[in-house]
Amino acid sequence: MKNNWKKWAGILCMALLPMTSQAQDEVETELGADFVSGYIWRGQDLGGVSVQPSLTVSYKGLYLNVWGSIGLDKEDSREVDLIVGYENEGFSISLTDFWAVASGDEAKYFKYGAHSTSHVFEAQIGYDFGVLAVNWYTNIAGADGVNKDGERAYSSYIQLSAPFSLGGVEWKAEAGATPWATDYYADANGFAVCDLSLTASKEIKITDSFQVPAYAKVTFNPASEQSYITFGLSF
Repeated sequence: MKNNWKKWAGILCMALLPMTSQAQDEVETELGADFVSGYIWRGQDLGGVSVQPSLTVSYKGLYLNVWGSIGLDKEDSREVDLIVGYENEGFSISLTDFWAVASGDEAKYFKYGAHSTSHVFEAQIGYDFGVLAVNWYTNIAGADGVNKDGERAYSSYIQLSAPFSLGGVEWKAEAGATPWATDYYADANGFAVCDLSLTASKEIKITDSFQVPAYAKVTFNPASEQSYITFGLSF
């Protein structure tokens, strides 16, 4: 795992450094949290009602984001993700360290053994054309899934998303699929469409000077033949 980490970190740094002069010149910090009725990720049910805080520090297109999810049900897993990336004029590249453990699991956060870690490292590259955003994700190290032969799958996911406005509401249509077999994504026995979703977002007026962003999202997973609807508030 360590060799993969160094290789991909080097590639990421080389990709980011030449382009940093084109973005903002001051350090910016953003923090917030979402309150969601269910944690649905790439067509998979990862928990019920959850609080999902986030902290981001960015500079000249480079950013470091810490994101987490804490389920209100004691049976839900807890998650902490660290993301380092770069964005500029539609182009984006990032490296994510996912750490998620089930309730009662005594997994240690700082345990990075090649075959005994709860971390998953994922590389992402994408481009937002405005009318359509295309992103590719691949697990490059850590606790990845395996393919049909029991070998590391380098589990991957491709996502298309298209925003649009309709009826005074902001919408986003998304489609996601796994290109090859991996047990990291449920029911991904090869190429499998596992996320078809539609999100409607609108600010809810609380007072004349205070509004809360809200969204409703319906998700269908053709691979597992499941469907979900969730509601969220952002603060």
